[in-house]
Amino acid sequence: MDKDEIHLRRLPAAAPWGPHADSEFHGVDFLPEDLNEAPEETVMRVNKKYSCLPAEEKGIHIINIRAIEDIGYDQHESTLLNSLSKNPDADCKYGLYFRDGKRKVDYILVYHYKKSSAGRTLARRVHHNDSSARSTKQDQPLPGKGVHLEMGESEPHVDYHEDDKRFRREEYEGNLVEAGLELERDEDTKIHGIGFVKIHAPWNVLCREAEFLKLKMPTKKMYQINQTHGLLKKINSVIQKITEPIQPKVAEHKPQTVKRLSYPFSREKQHLFDLSDRDSFFDSKTRSTIVYEILKRTTCTKAKYSMGKGEGRKKETTLLNKRRKCGKYGITSLLANGVYSAAYPLHDGDYEGENIEPNDRKLLCEEWASYGVFYKYQPIDLVRKYFGEKIGLYFAWLGVYTQMLIPASIVGIIVFLYGCATVDENIPSMEMCDQRNNITMCPLCDRTCSYWKMSSACATARASHLFDNPATVFFSVFMALWAATFMEHWKRKQMRLNYRWDLTGFEEEEEAVKDHPRAEYEAKVLEKSLRKEHKHKETDKEKLTWKDRFPAYLTNFVGIIFMVGLTFAIVFGVIIYRISTAAALAISSTPSGRSSVRVTVTATAVIINLVVIIILDEVYGCIARWLTQIEVPKTDKNFEERLIFKAFLLKFVNAYTPIFYVAFFKGRFVGRPGDYVYIFHSFRMEECAPGGCLMELCIQLSIIMLGKQLIQNNLFEIGIPKMKKFIRYMKLKRRRSLDHEEHMKKKQRYEVDYNLEPFAGLTPEYMEMIIQFGFVTLFVASFPLAPLFALLNNIIEIRLDAKKFVTELRRPVAVRAKDIGIWYNILRGIGKLAVIINAFVISFTSDFIPRLVYLYMYSENGTMHGFVNHTLSSFNVSDFQAGTAPNDPMDLGYEVQICRYKDYREPPWSENKYDISKDFWAVLAARLAFVIVFQNLVMFMSDFVDWIIPDIPKDISQQIHKEKVLMVEVFMREEQGKLQMLETWKDKDKKKGENCNNHSPRLSRSHSGSLSSCHSYPLDV
Repeated sequence: MDKDEIHLRRLPAAAPWGPHADSEFHGVDFLPEDLNEAPEETVMRVNKKYSCLPAEEKGIHIINIRAIEDIGYDQHESTLLNSLSKNPDADCKYGLYFRDGKRKVDYILVYHYKKSSAGRTLARRVHHNDSSARSTKQDQPLPGKGVHLEMGESEPHVDYHEDDKRFRREEYEGNLVEAGLELERDEDTKIHGIGFVKIHAPWNVLCREAEFLKLKMPTKKMYQINQTHGLLKKINSVIQKITEPIQPKVAEHKPQTVKRLSYPFSREKQHLFDLSDRDSFFDSKTRSTIVYEILKRTTCTKAKYSMGKGEGRKKETTLLNKRRKCGKYGITSLLANGVYSAAYPLHDGDYEGENIEPNDRKLLCEEWASYGVFYKYQPIDLVRKYFGEKIGLYFAWLGVYTQMLIPASIVGIIVFLYGCATVDENIPSMEMCDQRNNITMCPLCDRTCSYWKMSSACATARASHLFDNPATVFFSVFMALWAATFMEHWKRKQMRLNYRWDLTGFEEEEEAVKDHPRAEYEAKVLEKSLRKEHKHKETDKEKLTWKDRFPAYLTNFVGIIFMVGLTFAIVFGVIIYRISTAAALAISSTPSGRSSVRVTVTATAVIINLVVIIILDEVYGCIARWLTQIEVPKTDKNFEERLIFKAFLLKFVNAYTPIFYVAFFKGRFVGRPGDYVYIFHSFRMEECAPGGCLMELCIQLSIIMLGKQLIQNNLFEIGIPKMKKFIRYMKLKRRRSLDHEEHMKKKQRYEVDYNLEPFAGLTPEYMEMIIQFGFVTLFVASFPLAPLFALLNNIIEIRLDAKKFVTELRRPVAVRAKDIGIWYNILRGIGKLAVIINAFVISFTSDFIPRLVYLYMYSENGTMHGFVNHTLSSFNVSDFQAGTAPNDPMDLGYEVQICRYKDYREPPWSENKYDISKDFWAVLAARLAFVIVFQNLVMFMSDFVDWIIPDIPKDISQQIHKEKVLMVEVFMREEQGKLQMLETWKDKDKKKGENCNNHSPRLSRSHSGSLSSCHSYPLDV
């Protein structure tokens, strides 16, 4: 036989085939004897249901039906799909519709397949010379895969792993067809080895699933939204006119005066809903959500494909029965096992180019995902319509947070300007800069460092006043109240969105979604049940207990402790670097360069910290996901919450540990001259600058915050997707060069979307904003400009995320949600922690409390004159330990006998020399008292703000109540209409009965049929 010829064997129609022997038709009902003689009349009839048995049990040899490219089918009772239209791609709008151009593609499944050379030969043979037409294997309804051909005397080489995947796909897709979905395959794409399954949900399936999911849909009933009156109405109209230029030009963003009453969809009450346009009643987001729910719950129980017999076959059958018994393997499991490589809904169309039909994606790109509209409000309703409520809530929260940063930035700028304006009037910094004071300070390191003048630290002291002034205390209180106001404002905004998006009463559906087990959990349960079955134990209702998860819990505990310890170790290493570098620079630097040693060491150490933080952030994110995966949480919600907790804990420690060290530990455990504290007996603990550690804390915070936002949040988000996209483009270009004809075809929508990045969830987006929120609130007393830099970053971040969602990512499955979940609790926790941290920063890190104590307890004239001298203790240089005195004691040009250091200790001429003085305890008591008063006062004020602002706006609560009343009225009218109709029927029936009874007996007998028909009237109705 010639290698290009294939003989088809006709199967007898009456022969039983597989387990569906009683079906309406089986296998191939008709095949022509010669494909060349009647290629256009070739028709296959295939049963809608798939046969779940392997081919060897059917006694039929298989070659892949993908090789036959020019055969049409009759699906759903003789519906013939014409595959050779003039422009099939234009008819289906390049992949947005099925090949008939009528059925919309709601979801896409992608799989890999191996294309044999024999199949390509057959394709060329059957295709004749019509190379311009697109191959009709795209048109093949999925049951067409059941056709079996015989190729000569020998079988092609069989890849059992690929066959197993194909059998799983056949069973799963057959179950989808049984669930009511309509499927269509396309393997003739520009991407070699990739097949696509297009899924369409018909109207009856959409109605059924909408009822199951309790989707609230708009009814015919419309009502007037309560409008403001009087002065409020005038104020609102003025605000609308002022803000009109910054409003997005989308229909969904315009203020509405009427609203449709919404009600959970019910097939029995379809008359309540406006079904005049069925095509648009369920939008694309809702359709894809419905299809995804079907994909999740549709099971695939097929066991591994096995060619063996005997014991192997028995074990395979046992595994198959066990999976059918206890396993639910939906699309998530099939994706995890590689049966399908991707599953996603389609974007609405292209967003750039010429002659593009208007669509929501294009509108979002123009009015939202563009840097040119950064000054405009976000079209949140359109975002929700396209991406779903969960993503809509994220961008709404990000918008509210960015808006609330505006007043915080303004106040922060005012505080900073106040510091700039009063720096020349600050007496302590003037005293430090006054060279007439001639204050000689003790050396900063042993041997190599010499004595130095306090006036050399003048610049640092003046800069410290910019952030360490009385206004920063006010700003700390303000930011604590700002955080509480922000949380309350968001709760109110969230309730408005819930009302607008018909999410009130959403808890029941949410509980149902939470109980859906994850594929990994089901796999673990199956593995456990198989182990018990092997030991001949009862395996009904298996679940994972704490004993099963104990190794994972232990690994989590040890892993998190190790990661936290690693972070501390790195910070400790940076401390060693700072100490050793400072000593080295003190030796080698010129006298003029020694004054900048502290700034050089601080700047380089902070940059090292920044690089380590960025690297460890990525590492900790991967480790947190791995630790959560080995726990095997039951539901997706549990998985997400545990992942968020671990990732936040590790990233919080990673980002803030260096800042905590500078704020609360640096300079606290130094000791004193002659009795310093050493690390490893050689490195002396570093001290704060004469002006305090607050300036260094400001430098640390600003560099880490700005560097993290610039590098990690912006460059990484822009650069990494662009790089991945470029790599994919180069791979595709290499493939296209092999086939010029394929390259000339225009890509289908699902091919274009396949090349986009898959959606990885909102956790990374929320995480970077939560860490930024911590920078803005936790240490705001040391850096009043933090809200300003956060505002500038977020203006870019919103458009950057929008552009990424619209242009760089596959369209995510729309998920309904009424709040931002666990993130709200994290925000509240950070807000409470910020009050405590700012209280300690003001009292222990800054000099605010020592200045107050000096002003009211020790000042002779009620001014700050003499404060610097009061905070310095004296040391006799003769009391230095051996080997620690400066090598060059005459560096200043004169012999030093007494040097000064910053501490509250007794002088060397005292009886208890160098002991802690009573001034230290007075200042410590004042500091602790301030912490207690500040914390309780600010907490009370925050709770008061929380209490005084209602969570639900008054107008929204009235509208919700109005909706309930209107819904009751609608149902009451419906019931009254039913009662009136029944009474009308009864009256008509009674009159008919009386008319029939008035007839004569003979007439009654002759018209007995009429009499019975009279009484059957209500039944006819």
